[in-house]
Amino acid sequence: MEYNLADLFESVVDVVPEREALVYVDHPGTGAERRLTYSELDEAANRLAHHLLDAGVRPGEHLGLHLYNGVEYLQTVLACLKARIVPVNVNYRYVEEELVYLYRDADLTALVYDAEFTDRVAAALPRAERLRHLVRVGTPPEGAAALGAVPIEKAEAAASPARGFAPRSGDDLFIIYTGGTTGMPKGVLWRQEDLFFAGLFGGDPAGEPVKRPEELAERVAAGGAGLTFFPAPPLMHGTSTLTTFIALNYGQRVVLHRKYVPEEVLRTLEKEKVSSISLVGDAMLRPLVDALAGPLRGTDLSHLFSLSSSGAIMSETVRAQLRELMPNVVLLNNFGSTESGSNGRATDDSGPENGFRLHVNERTQVVDPATRRPVAVGEIGRLAQRGHVPLGYYNDPAKTAETFFEREGVRWVLLGDMATVDADGVVTVLGRGSQCINTGGEKVYPEEVEQALKSHPDVYDALVAGVPDPTWGSHVAAVVQLRAGAAALDLAAVQEHCRRHLAGYKVPRQLVLADRIQRSPSGKADYRWAKAVATEADAGA
Repeated sequence: MEYNLADLFESVVDVVPEREALVYVDHPGTGAERRLTYSELDEAANRLAHHLLDAGVRPGEHLGLHLYNGVEYLQTVLACLKARIVPVNVNYRYVEEELVYLYRDADLTALVYDAEFTDRVAAALPRAERLRHLVRVGTPPEGAAALGAVPIEKAEAAASPARGFAPRSGDDLFIIYTGGTTGMPKGVLWRQEDLFFAGLFGGDPAGEPVKRPEELAERVAAGGAGLTFFPAPPLMHGTSTLTTFIALNYGQRVVLHRKYVPEEVLRTLEKEKVSSISLVGDAMLRPLVDALAGPLRGTDLSHLFSLSSSGAIMSETVRAQLRELMPNVVLLNNFGSTESGSNGRATDDSGPENGFRLHVNERTQVVDPATRRPVAVGEIGRLAQRGHVPLGYYNDPAKTAETFFEREGVRWVLLGDMATVDADGVVTVLGRGSQCINTGGEKVYPEEVEQALKSHPDVYDALVAGVPDPTWGSHVAAVVQLRAGAAALDLAAVQEHCRRHLAGYKVPRQLVLADRIQRSPSGKADYRWAKAVATEADAGA
């Protein structure tokens, strides 16, 4: 047995087959839900895996998951892993041109998609030359294009629930496409063994990684049930998929919602006695805070042990509100990326005053991007991680050579985040180098300014971008979404507030009020949008 995700999942199934594995709420508030035990989830994945193989999808070929959260998403990922087909996440907000790019860049030969997206799939399909097999989840809208897709219930009915698959390997692949904040999406190419240790903590985020693959099931058999994990963001965001697999590696229960509705999330936390919930930054947390402070005040969260944010920073303002609303819950500001898995967690003193500070793991360093050597204390470099890292970017050898390197026989990934390290080894993350604003020769990282902005009581959300400036080269522009009912906010008030936290050159010189801050479905910043909005407003002024 190797560190293969399907093998590891099956080993857990075999020791706790009747334990509840998944609770799925389709339409929050209606009571519609599905519950599957470990053996039922295993059999559902087996059926789909056999269907795909019988349909001619070969091991090593790529299958896209163009799906909302649901039983079918997890079933499809597991089916791919069982059949040694490579799963590829698809951003369900993409429209025709973006889908054509991803379908082609990822060399998809098969696609499992929600019927709601039928017209988008139909528009992209003629230019996705390799894509030859489709499985549809749900009933397509009336008048939607006929694509010859196999309904998933038909695929399951005709296939065996037994295993009977070829031997697998820790070298089997898993691709996670990351949209990032700039450029086209990139497919991060992981060996499953590397993903198990870097993204899934070797089977135990709170303790010691397993030393043998068999040890995972041994730990599950020796333990008990009682934990419930709730990955609230879309599963097509890597953080949620990894959180789900962490729960399955523990032999515990996963709760999923089709879509994120804060009020219904709180009801589910209470009803299902959720132990741990994961979200992505303030974009998801602020509505949850508002619901808990307002109409859902008094929700019983006595079983909730931890709330974590990954993929985007939980601001100090939101953290303070959560401490007040759920004082007994551990709040975790996790830091990592699709290219590295986990890097570390924020310190308790992270915030507008001190910056975003991290206790990093032993595999993470701040290095000089030119020499790839560790920087001195206080010097600015880029975060890098060694050991269990991806093989590179799929179909992008140039970007792979730029991002992945070898030092003294050890493989490293060079991340885009600029950072410094202090004498105690604590890392302060400054922000993405690609988003750095050069204003009058000084460097400003948007995330630092955004933290200061979000600490203003009238600011609900904010993004910061650099706008061309004839005097300074670029100036700092703040695009701000006000809280509901907040009084009008002007530039002078914003500047006065920011000067309490930031050096003068970092203080915004331009303020744009937006009805809503645009972010990805996973809550990540859309800096291209912010820059376009601020530049247009500056030109109009």
